[in-house]
Amino acid sequence: MVIDKKLRDKNQHLKEKAEKIKVILTDVDGVLTDTGIYYGQDGEVLKRFSIRDGMGVERLRKYASIETIIITGENSATVKTRAEKLKIQEFYLGVKKKEEVFEIIKKKSGFEKEEIAYIGDDSNDFEIMQLCGFTATPADGMNFIKDISDYVCETKAGYGAFREFAELILAFKNNS
Repeated sequence: MVIDKKLRDKNQHLKEKAEKIKVILTDVDGVLTDTGIYYGQDGEVLKRFSIRDGMGVERLRKYASIETIIITGENSATVKTRAEKLKIQEFYLGVKKKEEVFEIIKKKSGFEKEEIAYIGDDSNDFEIMQLCGFTATPADGMNFIKDISDYVCETKAGYGAFREFAELILAFKNNS
């Protein structure tokens, strides 16, 4: 997504938030996936991920030295495999209170809340989103999450919403 000068000027508050970001935290189901899970008789079989979101992770790392950290309530081998494929070094599975992981990340990294971005879509993201410096949700995120988000993506979950948020951050950071 290319952000033109008019949009950057119009969204000065987003620019100020994006310029400070040093790490992005993301939920999985409803952000990196389209909220669908395929089950077989032995449990979870498949989740659908967007290649575009994966490129967003890579571009953040390459062009802004911003790492991505996954925090999900699911304890899914599929998520672990996806994180490893994307060279995401830090991921938290089976998390019930994401705000507690936020505090761990903050303490471990030394980052201030203004330097941490988060993209989520549902009630299990609400508390952590209150703590982060820059927040977003996919176009099909829950309305109460849209209400507290700094940015609502035009793209739906699992179809490049993470990439859209990543490109927004990159555009603002690289076009200061």
